[in-house]
This record gives sequence, C-alpha cells and structure tokens, in this order.
Amino acid sequence: MHRVVMTVAARDLLKQLAGRHGPLMLHQSGGCCDGSAPMCYPLGDFIVGERDVLLGVLELGDGSVPVWISGSQFETWKHTQLVLDVVPGRGSGFSLESPEGVRFLSRGRAFEADELSALAAEQVIDGAGWKTGVRPEPAEAGQVVVDVADACPAPGLRDP
Repeated sequence: MHRVVMTVAARDLLKQLAGRHGPLMLHQSGGCCDGSAPMCYPLGDFIVGERDVLLGVLELGDGSVPVWISGSQFETWKHTQLVLDVVPGRGSGFSLESPEGVRFLSRGRAFEADELSALAAEQVIDGAGWKTGVRPEPAEAGQVVVDVADACPAPGLRDP
C-alpha cells in the first residue's frame, strides 16, 4: 500500500524535470501563498523540517523523488492516499513545473479500512528520522496509475 501514487503524466513530467534539474523532491504545500499544492524542488532546495512526514518515495526508474508533507497536515490527511497528477495551467512560481504550462495537482482517495490497518503497521518517517538515516523499504510496484480515475473513481471521470 502506498500513501502516494502518481499518474503517468506526473511520472513523465517528473522525469522531464529531473533530466533538466537533477534529483528532485516534492513537498505537499499546506496553503498560504501557493494554496495547497504539491511543490517540486531540486533535491535539497527545500529544507525538510523535523516534524515533516515522508509520504513515500516515487520511483522513476532512473531516479527517485521523496514526497513530504507537514506533520500537522499529515495528521489531517493520514486516512487519504495522495494521487499526484498534472493538469494544464500555471504552477506556483516556486515549483519547477511553473514555466511548463502545466502544474502538479494533488488528488485524494480515502483508504479502505483494511488498507488503513495495513498502514498502521508501517513506520512513519519524519524529517528527524530522515536526518539520522532512517529510510523506507524500496517501493513495490503499483506507484503509477494510468489515469487519475483508476485511483480516484468519481462520477464524471470516466465515460459510462
């Protein structure tokens, strides 16, 4: 079970940005100036706080992208799988995709009861743990969904 997955479009954009900027990281913004949006940075350009929580590490095949969220926001979202997607529009001025004419978008899917039980047994890694070398197990398959409707079934996302 993954706390974060990505659409094919998000994976392709991350690969493109990594080719241009090197290793990347994402931080799910909690609001204010940039709204509540996933922000993409060169790895290390955003200082991860000790209470930030690692949602997961997205595997790109030729690199990986850690995805972080603030601890307080994690407490609100811990029952939800984050689905990283890409939509047309202008991203935040701070996020690397900003000049590309597209932006990352977080979508959410509430975990089922059995998924929540499985996640409860997993270690939550925070920024303090990361700094001391704690790392998650390598991701299993299933981090890429073909279409957002595959992860977030909702009326209007699929043709009847």
